[in-house]
Amino acid sequence: MHFGAFFYGTVDMPDAGVDGPPAHKRNYGQEDYRRAYGDLIAYAKACDALGYDSFWTAEHHFHNHGFEVVPNVVLLNAVLAQHTRRIHLGALIHVLTAWHPIHFAEDYALADVLSGGRLLCGIGRGTEERESNVFGVNVGYSNNADDLANRDVFEEQVEIFKAATSNERFSYRGKHYTIPPEDLTFRGEPVREFPLVPRPINTPVRIYQPIGSEDTLLYAARERHVGVLANHPWERMVPWWRRYGALVEETHGVRLRPGEDRMLQVQFHVADSAEEAIRTARRGHDELTKLLWPNIVRRTPALASRPPFTLEERMAGKSWIVGTPEQARDTLLAMQEELGFEALAIFPHLPGMRRADTLEQLGRFWTDVRPALAARMPVSQPVTAGV
Repeated sequence: MHFGAFFYGTVDMPDAGVDGPPAHKRNYGQEDYRRAYGDLIAYAKACDALGYDSFWTAEHHFHNHGFEVVPNVVLLNAVLAQHTRRIHLGALIHVLTAWHPIHFAEDYALADVLSGGRLLCGIGRGTEERESNVFGVNVGYSNNADDLANRDVFEEQVEIFKAATSNERFSYRGKHYTIPPEDLTFRGEPVREFPLVPRPINTPVRIYQPIGSEDTLLYAARERHVGVLANHPWERMVPWWRRYGALVEETHGVRLRPGEDRMLQVQFHVADSAEEAIRTARRGHDELTKLLWPNIVRRTPALASRPPFTLEERMAGKSWIVGTPEQARDTLLAMQEELGFEALAIFPHLPGMRRADTLEQLGRFWTDVRPALAARMPVSQPVTAGV
């Protein structure tokens, strides 16, 4: 069983909740960001010492609202590797459309080598216009023209990253990229291929991809990426989880274990009583809802006719695990029974929490919840379909 912890990288936010300002109107400065980076180093060291398998953060750009203050997870992970011994370090996600794919491949490979092969590669297309649009690849929604163009560029970028990191030398000819450029010469000789210097230690690089739409589900299964499913209500989570396995079998002729090649990510918050857990989680939940709900509605316009989901609704939909450690354990065991998940990442830091609060959540999950899940680890092996 693989256990990870995922962090947005959020500054201290003592006024989090419905009574605070609109999420996009918050304004923070350099000292706030520096404290957040210190927190991330502390969390990575704690996860490493406890025994977590992976530590994840997210790439975002060009804002000062304080929620996601890591513009370069590759660079951060190269630093975190110097503070840790064994834990794997990943991104959910690298915004690939904010990079030239060769630049990303070079930086990722160098950080992986410097970390001793401990990087994990999560990639995606971006969620905010202020990010990818600045780099020339507009973010769109619901299969509009920008969304389709963004996906087209992204899929070429993924092909280039895979070719660059998996081969001694590579070239690429596509709709958006020609690598090397036509008619390129070096000291009078034509250049037809490039080497990537260095290449990652472990190749081919496994790609982790959050799944938020049917199109992405189809693509991730076709590419044999690790599908990351997060924040979906249970009635959608279960069919998408199973459909991923069915698509892999249909496309590749490989029958996966019920939880293989997928990772579940849940918001996690526990306390000594259910009432205390709900009380202390609510302001962080409400603050995240203020931040995320406008984009949720843009992706799913039908939700515009209803108010944002409450904490209780999200708890009922099992995307938020809130309660006593025993309640969290039993809820996750029931989810594991149905999904067979083999990889789980918790989100233990809600807006408004301080470092000590978050370290406590990491420890309580590890000592009070994880052992029962680890004991359920499936022992069956994947088989080829039809065998």
